[in-house]
Amino acid sequence: MLVYLDVCCLNRPFDDQSQERIRLEAEAVLLILERCQAGEWQLLGSEAVDYEISRIPDEERRCRVFLLASVARARQKVNRPVQVRAQELERLGFKALDALHIACAEAGGARVLLTTDDRMLNIARKIRGNLRVRVENPVLWLMEVTTGGSAQNDASRDSGERP
Repeated sequence: MLVYLDVCCLNRPFDDQSQERIRLEAEAVLLILERCQAGEWQLLGSEAVDYEISRIPDEERRCRVFLLASVARARQKVNRPVQVRAQELERLGFKALDALHIACAEAGGARVLLTTDDRMLNIARKIRGNLRVRVENPVLWLMEVTTGGSAQNDASRDSGERP
């Protein structure tokens, strides 16, 4: 399975872990990367990921994030079709770099793009039919693929809501 992690995900293990959500997302990202290293899944990298990481001002953090990104065994270039698709996605409401990540994930054939960015997740949910890749939170997605069910449906069922 080909998985794309945006830079929000790759940064998560180095964020302040005092909040439960951040700690859970960091653990999920590390577990996903472990599975990629073990060969169970494959991480898709991209020139967009490399570019965004290169802009991290803190040198030590930048090096650590590059190290996590180096797990990728496949890379998507930012070619003309990717640029055109990113522009289409921007018109649908995504920020420029988010649109570029989605376009790279689509072009590279990723099954899922994982992000911890709520704004990106909300837009993706609203325009799901216009996307060629699934956009999910790493915690919810990992729960879904490791338990064989839908984590969101389980959460809705536990709270008494309809999925």
